[in-house]
Amino acid sequence: MAALGPVRLLRAAAAASSRRWLFCASPIAGAWQGCSSAAAAVRAARPFSLSARAVLSSEDKITVHFINRDGDKLTAKGKPGDSLLDVVVNNNLDIDGFGACEGTLACSTCHLIFEDHIFEKLDAITDEEMDMLDLAYGLTETSRLGCQICLKKSMDNMTVRVPEAVADVRQSVDMSKNS
Repeated sequence: MAALGPVRLLRAAAAASSRRWLFCASPIAGAWQGCSSAAAAVRAARPFSLSARAVLSSEDKITVHFINRDGDKLTAKGKPGDSLLDVVVNNNLDIDGFGACEGTLACSTCHLIFEDHIFEKLDAITDEEMDMLDLAYGLTETSRLGCQICLKKSMDNMTVRVPEAVADVRQSVDMSKNS
């Protein structure tokens, strides 16, 4: 096929943009073809190429057990690097009020109590997290905020306890405005 001149190339590009066509990978190795946006969406949902490492199997996930305020044991899985807040949200765990600030370090609703052997392996606590923990109910020596703890393989099958009461700093600020 002969190369298009600059004017023909511009006309072709203008015509293609008005038809809402996308270029997407063809299932034939190395080939490219035009396809509609609907077809592109279907193909995007199918992986083009997968390696064994790219696919996260259930074996690669980390299991976490949460002991809820009422004593129920909730079990969920997360990916390495997910925060414990992510695990609760992504698995739709029923922990009342957990993570009210969505991990912005503006409350202490994701306060968790860790087992000693896990707590010793956690990354260092930041000043911002310490400030929020100072406002948490039921603070212990092994307390941390779930939004600040990222999963590692060494945490597989760990158990964390949700304190019996929760303190939401934002509520106390709102209450003081109303008084």
